[in-house]
Amino acid sequence: MDKIAVLIPCYNEEKTITKVVTDARRILPEATVYVYDNNSSDASVRLAQEAGAIVRHEYVQGKGAVIRRMFREIEAECYIMVDADDTYPMENAPEMVRLVEEHNSDMVVGDRLSSTYFTENKRPFHNFGNSIVRGTINRLFDCDVKDIMTGFRAFSYNFVKTFPVLSRGFEIETEMTIHAVYNHMQIDNVIVDYRDRPEGSESKLNTYSDGIRVLFTILKLYKDYKPMSFFSLQALVLTLISTAFLIPVLVEYVQTGQVARFPTLIVCCFVYMAAIQSVFSGMILSNLALANRREFEFNLTTLKARESRSE
Repeated sequence: MDKIAVLIPCYNEEKTITKVVTDARRILPEATVYVYDNNSSDASVRLAQEAGAIVRHEYVQGKGAVIRRMFREIEAECYIMVDADDTYPMENAPEMVRLVEEHNSDMVVGDRLSSTYFTENKRPFHNFGNSIVRGTINRLFDCDVKDIMTGFRAFSYNFVKTFPVLSRGFEIETEMTIHAVYNHMQIDNVIVDYRDRPEGSESKLNTYSDGIRVLFTILKLYKDYKPMSFFSLQALVLTLISTAFLIPVLVEYVQTGQVARFPTLIVCCFVYMAAIQSVFSGMILSNLALANRREFEFNLTTLKARESRSE
């Protein structure tokens, strides 16, 4: 088992990969640096090897697939994950490692949004999207995570080995954050400077399609992790809609003693039934989620005991 593993997902980053690997080896000399190539068509693999990294491959396209492969294969006491685009200074990595090793942190977030991100990033919709995602998750999950989409994080062994990677693309960072928040894992924050990509280096993130995918991921995870809240909200919306259509029918009945719009009345009754079904669905799924939480805690305890025996 490595003491510290630096994990670098890489897809066509020949402009920056040498510097990222060199910085990681210089600042964390005790760490093992892994570059996971994701079907690069440029010189990224050769340059990473020349810089001293251990290069491995993931042939299923997507950042989520790369991280799934990393987390399955690498055994380490502490993990540092950093993007290969040289937008994050590795000088903050020792502090992030310290928080994992000495402060029981399960995930340390490299917070760009509290420093230079909004001035360095030249894509205004990225800035707006980061703010929307951060606000949505903090409100829905009642937390205060400073940077949801950052690609610079540190993890404990327990986090890595209990995190079920379901996403395939850039929504993976959102999934990580919600997993840690929902399972009451310790999240710490380190403010890091952010620098925009150097000339000639292009972002793989599509502002609109990936942004929509992230928002759908938040909605999906909210349904999975907090089903009672999700389905209660759905029931409330259905009830309000049905009531808005039903009131004129009731008023007309009071005034004339007749129901002229039977189709509207029938549809409203079915919508009320759907609202009731939503509440019961939320109750059932909430009990299943509680059972999953109990199983997670048991697996975490078992994993910790196994880790202690291996030491």
